[in-house]
Amino acid sequence: MRITQLLTENTIILDLKAGSKREVLDELAGQLDRAGKLNDKKQFTKDILAREEQSTTGIGDTIAIPHAKSEAVKTPAIAFGRSFDGIDFESLDGQPAQLFFMIAATAGANDDHLEALSRLATFLMDEKFRVNIIEAESKQQVLDIVSAKEAEVDGPEQADDSATVAGTAEPAAGGKILAVTACPTGIAHTYMAAEKLNGRAKERGINLKVETNGSSGVKNRLTDAEIAEADAIIVAADTKVEMARFDGKHVIQTQVGKAIYEADQLLDRALAKDAPVYKHDRTKDADAGTEPKSGFYKHLMNGVSNMLPFVVGGGILIALSFFFGINAADPDSPEYNEFAAMLSTIGGGTAFFLMVPVLAGFIAMSIADRPGFAPGMIGGLLAITVTGVEEASGGSGFLGGLIAGFLAGYVTLLVKKVFSGIPQSLEGLKPVLFYPVFSILITGVIMMLINPPLTQVYTGISAFLESLGGTNLVLVGLLLGGMMAVDMGGPVNKAAYTFGIAMLDAQNFNFMATVMAAGMVPPLGLAIATTMFKKKFTKPEREAGKTAYVLGASFITEGVIPFAAADPARVIPSAIAGAATTGALVMLFDIGLRAPHGGVFVIGLVDGGMASILMYLIAILAGSFVTAILVGLLKKNITAAA
Repeated sequence: MRITQLLTENTIILDLKAGSKREVLDELAGQLDRAGKLNDKKQFTKDILAREEQSTTGIGDTIAIPHAKSEAVKTPAIAFGRSFDGIDFESLDGQPAQLFFMIAATAGANDDHLEALSRLATFLMDEKFRVNIIEAESKQQVLDIVSAKEAEVDGPEQADDSATVAGTAEPAAGGKILAVTACPTGIAHTYMAAEKLNGRAKERGINLKVETNGSSGVKNRLTDAEIAEADAIIVAADTKVEMARFDGKHVIQTQVGKAIYEADQLLDRALAKDAPVYKHDRTKDADAGTEPKSGFYKHLMNGVSNMLPFVVGGGILIALSFFFGINAADPDSPEYNEFAAMLSTIGGGTAFFLMVPVLAGFIAMSIADRPGFAPGMIGGLLAITVTGVEEASGGSGFLGGLIAGFLAGYVTLLVKKVFSGIPQSLEGLKPVLFYPVFSILITGVIMMLINPPLTQVYTGISAFLESLGGTNLVLVGLLLGGMMAVDMGGPVNKAAYTFGIAMLDAQNFNFMATVMAAGMVPPLGLAIATTMFKKKFTKPEREAGKTAYVLGASFITEGVIPFAAADPARVIPSAIAGAATTGALVMLFDIGLRAPHGGVFVIGLVDGGMASILMYLIAILAGSFVTAILVGLLKKNITAAA
């Protein structure tokens, strides 16, 4: 079946009116409904949204492919929408999407339909194809471009092979790498990930074979002999795949979207065997293909990511209360304001108070699944309430929460192991009685014993950092600022930001001001560079630079990733230099900020009034221009053809 049998003029919108992700989904679903492709638009939209909740279908490079298999689909179809301005679709690269292909598959779609849908997904990996689509002037021209692409690959059989079978050329070096791709619906991401991995492997001369677990079944299945010979295996999946066969091999487990957006990094890791040796748990019938529940960083980030809404929401509400006066929330102060007191109670007395227990609860849950959550929360609460030190009202704070989370997680794993051999008749009591009682008891007792000394350590560290001054403080700012730009939202960036939050919880506001200002610099610096040195950037990069202004101003460091991915050797060192400059200046100027997020939108909450706000802006702009000028000096002019 040809794609143009599914994509027709009456399912195309050349100029979307939508301004948000939800509006895009509604508008495209409406187009399918008007074309007679749906039985129930409301149900289909619900199914599309359910798929988005599993992982974004905004794959980056301006593309989004929302899709679903649904009983609400009358006839398999594809709707296409285009937005010249771009729409925030929570894409993997953090950039707005312009091309939207909504795939509607019936619950019982046959192989012909599914193969045609997956072929479209692989076509979108071709940059020339995407450019032609975005430049099309009519609906018929869009269809002609798709037809021409189908003719180019000489029919569906060859097109399908391109999505699922690695190149046959034997490279001279590089070892044998295998991969498996799978997404929940098995329509788009499965084949796009395979296509991207195959394409990059072919260009680099890497011997790769990819198995796809799609809706039409497993294609290009990996054989036992191939697995035995493989140096490493990449499992890029958001759904369950057969993992027992990989026992004893180096296995990289990640999300299917990472294979589309970070194909080179995954191949590099596979070549270097930079992955743990997989040990299959024979007590489980199947394994999830996503990242394994192991590793300090993964558990920590699970806690931090779930804690952030409490930190951001509570922190900003506390900071807003200071607009009414530094002591406006204090009933005994002449500045007292009832609304300011309300903001402070909601933000500090409730949201911020829950920060550490939530951190600990989700760390423990990452380690031990749901049974770890309750003991983690209790351990975190004990960390901030049982001090044993009169002058320390906040307990061991962030440090205690980290320890409580990991303690509760591993205590729960131990309890689960202890009760693994109880009679089957008592199995139902484990999650509701045995696990919570013993996990909470053991975690609670240990935390009550160790938290007083932890509190003393935490207050000592906070006091030491507060006592720093002059050169030492500037060096700390230099280090934290540079860390914010090393990996733009990755582990190093998150480590610096998490430290800033910990110090914010300890009432030291300089560190939060430093990491936020430094985090704004990389995207702002590249945005300025695209304006100052236009000849050094392609037209798409200059367009991305306009978006980077907004992302940088909003403290979204990830806005620099497209530039860093395209030219890491020049962009990353320049960004680090600029961010480090800003970090050092913020510390030098002794600027504090009580809000944990928000960028320029919370700059009015900087301590010290207008003078400090001005100095804060100067620090941010100074670092941004350092980055922009370095990039401009290091990059070469693009060719006229670019």
